[in-house]
Amino acid sequence: MSIFSKYDGLARSLAAVTADGGRNPFAVVIDRPLSSTVGLIEGRETLLFGTNNYLGLSQSEAAIEAAIAAARTHGVGTTGSRIANGTQGLHRQLEERIATYFQRRHCMVFSTGYQANLGMISALAGKDDYLLLDADSHASIYDGSRLGHAQVIRFRHNDPEDLRKRLRRLDGTPGAKLIVVEGIYSMMGDVVPMAEFAAVKREAGAWLLADEAHSFGVMGTHGRGVAEADGVEGDVDFVVGTFSKSLGTVGGYCVSDHDGLDLIRLCSRPYMFTASLPPEIIAATMAALDEMGRRPELRHTLMDNARRLHAGLNAAGLRTGPQASPVVSVILDEVDQAVRFWNRLLDLGVYVNLSLPPATPDQHPLLRTSVMATHTPAQIDRAIEIFATVAREFGLMRPAAVTAS
Repeated sequence: MSIFSKYDGLARSLAAVTADGGRNPFAVVIDRPLSSTVGLIEGRETLLFGTNNYLGLSQSEAAIEAAIAAARTHGVGTTGSRIANGTQGLHRQLEERIATYFQRRHCMVFSTGYQANLGMISALAGKDDYLLLDADSHASIYDGSRLGHAQVIRFRHNDPEDLRKRLRRLDGTPGAKLIVVEGIYSMMGDVVPMAEFAAVKREAGAWLLADEAHSFGVMGTHGRGVAEADGVEGDVDFVVGTFSKSLGTVGGYCVSDHDGLDLIRLCSRPYMFTASLPPEIIAATMAALDEMGRRPELRHTLMDNARRLHAGLNAAGLRTGPQASPVVSVILDEVDQAVRFWNRLLDLGVYVNLSLPPATPDQHPLLRTSVMATHTPAQIDRAIEIFATVAREFGLMRPAAVTAS
């Protein structure tokens, strides 16, 4: 038996997805970006609607220049973890800057956003504690729960009342209760009712961790996320996020007002045993953070663009999630249908993400788009037009929308 035999089912599924000469949707190569919104794919200029580059800052000139300067003065890597030789002055500067931005006392920076969730959740909730997770939680949250060996209880997606019932059943049991929610959920783009979850947390005397990966730089007056937008930042004990979305770089963070956060540096295995972020990434991240703070109009344009895309796809007869956010997913019924639709979009010059069960809510395949502040109205309208063209080719437009057109 081959060591890979356990993946025979996966191999068959991948073969089905790429049958008849179809592309592997999980191995698309962007030869190079021409801008934040256009990339060269298969030799063609292609509109990028699947990069999570919400503010377009991956192409920030200030961030690029900061990265170059840092590489020249600090080198290109640290060659060590944060608790060994991997902490440079730049790391401390970035942590202070992120803490100040969130108006928190403490910040830990991780090498990726995935590791931030993995490292914080596994260290905060041990085998004698309880983790209460939204059913649609990101894989990094579930993986963190396994690493920490806490007892895991799932509650219905975005349902504070279901969480309340489950916490009541734990009343009087020993161990900490840590609730984990996300600001914006990455598959459908739905926003958490953070104020309602904060109320449940207060009632139960629990702890609350919010993963604001997709809402940092997007929601709130200052871009601090849904907790800021809902006015409940004081109720959120730990905010975890990433630099790879709105800031356009890579890395993760956790901010908190709890002094115990510094102890996590000595017991979070993903923090302790991973090489730290290289200097050029830290410098680029700080420059992008500056730009995000200086240009609040980026958030407003982003949300205007999100509403334009969401409304346009619905007007074209396609089914999306119920609310407009920077993540707008088109919901389809069949995997084969979604694969063919995704391939045709790329043929016509639009790149989106193909998301397939079991990684999607309700087991529906999704054509997942992410919007940027730097998309022009013409680019958004062109993407909508191409979606509508493919929907007509495949006979997928809803009758009411066909009549209206």
